Amino acid sequence: MLAADDIRGMYAIIPTPALPGADSWDALSTVNLPETSRLLNSLIDDGADGVIALGTTGECATLTRSEFQSLATCIVETVDGRIPTFIGATALGLHEVVARLKYLKDLGATGSLLGLPMWQPLTTEMAVDYYATISQAFPNFPIMVYANARAFRYNFPTEFWEQIAKHAPTVVAAKVSNSRFLIENISASNNRINFVPSDMTAEEFFKLSPTTTTACWATAASMGPAPCIKLMRAIEMENSEEIKLRSGEIAWANEPIAQLIQQPEIFASYNIQIEKVRINAAGYCDAGPIRPPYSHLPPEYQLAAEECGRRWKSLCQK
Repeated sequence: MLAADDIRGMYAIIPTPALPGADSWDALSTVNLPETSRLLNSLIDDGADGVIALGTTGECATLTRSEFQSLATCIVETVDGRIPTFIGATALGLHEVVARLKYLKDLGATGSLLGLPMWQPLTTEMAVDYYATISQAFPNFPIMVYANARAFRYNFPTEFWEQIAKHAPTVVAAKVSNSRFLIENISASNNRINFVPSDMTAEEFFKLSPTTTTACWATAASMGPAPCIKLMRAIEMENSEEIKLRSGEIAWANEPIAQLIQQPEIFASYNIQIEKVRINAAGYCDAGPIRPPYSHLPPEYQLAAEECGRRWKSLCQK
């Protein structure tokens, strides 16, 4: 089983490419499998160290079970063990989560990006019991906690990580973005969990804890992975000047959407839309239309996301 120390490099977060018409309520099969396979091969060829799928950008909540299964099969078969694959299995309740995890494990995925059940907000006791139960049910299947406070209406406090380290041994990593309690969380979890930052916050994490910042995740990688890979290689070499340069380039490309990302309520409502619009604008991936009901985006946000995509494309060309 993959351990916390094994999670290294740049993990590309991919959208779930959609076929034309996927934004219609009566669409029955929306996943563009050929584009998914092409994207994965391009990411691997261009140096991605891992793949994360079926999170928010992957529109996990809007896929049917058959679409979930066909996408997961395409990912695992295309990657074919070349790099680690963490595939999301988040659902409304535990029974559906278990069914999805069983499918992923039998398929041969490396592990799962797993958030909390999506309906009632959980207490810390409930949240810990949830991941502990998953560890018992799937004792050799690595879990990356999807620690998104906005999506799951839970703040993932230090107490949570302390208890997870004790009671959920298959939790080896966490997809996080906020460095505020990083040192406390590392200490509380006894260095057993790899707290993986985004490309936008990797520099902050490195400054706080250089020895544990071994990986980053990036939805931006689906616009072209080169800037994120260069940043992660600079972190691996502990080259502070290069880290600053690459972080600055990424910040410049993201500048058009920065104010949207920094407003939790706005970004929570338009996360999928902003990501897919900028990915399509960059041209590295054909993410296709946005599945309902999340297909609404104010014109000014659309323009900002498109400009972000164009900037990222120019950064990759540079």
